Amino acid sequence: MTGDANAGAGTAAVLEVQGVHKRFGEHAVLRGIDLVVGRHEVVVLIGASGSGKSTLLKTINLLEQVDDGRILLADAEGRVTDVTDPRTDADGVRARIGVVFQHYNLFPHMHVLDNVTLASRKVFGMPRAEAEQIGLALLDRIGLADKAREYPDRLSGGQQQRVAIARAVATDPELLLLDEITSALDPQLVGEVLDLVRELKASGSTIVMATHEMSFARRVADRVVYLKDGAIIESGPPEQIFDRPERAETREFLRRLHDPLGS
Repeated sequence: MTGDANAGAGTAAVLEVQGVHKRFGEHAVLRGIDLVVGRHEVVVLIGASGSGKSTLLKTINLLEQVDDGRILLADAEGRVTDVTDPRTDADGVRARIGVVFQHYNLFPHMHVLDNVTLASRKVFGMPRAEAEQIGLALLDRIGLADKAREYPDRLSGGQQQRVAIARAVATDPELLLLDEITSALDPQLVGEVLDLVRELKASGSTIVMATHEMSFARRVADRVVYLKDGAIIESGPPEQIFDRPERAETREFLRRLHDPLGS
């Protein structure tokens, strides 16, 4: 994969998005996106609703096909897969990427431990005993070991979202995609989910995350990427984007966040 000034300094690239375009009918949702994510880097996507954040994450995980451009995914040995090549095994790519959406998408008929271990058992063929040992350790780590045999509807929204994150990381994915994971939560539950993301960052996970939580983006991101109308307007360390943005569009977006009524 080629180098890029936006990649994490001194780290090999895990993900490279090259000139990606995506349209829905006549509407251009992504317009020439270029993005490189280094190993162990946390990249946070910000922007208004409709700016293309969620669509970008869906193209990376092959939930949406791109109209033009390439998406490359590298493993720990540096072997590169062209995710956008139609000959690529889509399920094989998805098995290497953990994804968490704003709505938890837990299977309601499975208890918590079965939700967490499902991919390990069914996709990777791990014996149930081994998968459950890993799953229980993850649940203990997020403070939910006592909920292992509960069903999702017995959990709070924050607990369900933490289980969804545990499920996504149970297979030790090369890349973790988090799409507005706090937007469906009551404000008092947001903190416990974001605390878990901070722990994942500390453990060395590679994360691309879309969020409206600007204070969290400032604390957890290695790099913040501002999207508007399907294009990257500005990218840089959080202190640059939030304190010294270079582009007028970025300054206006942040001003509106702080003063939504324009007073």
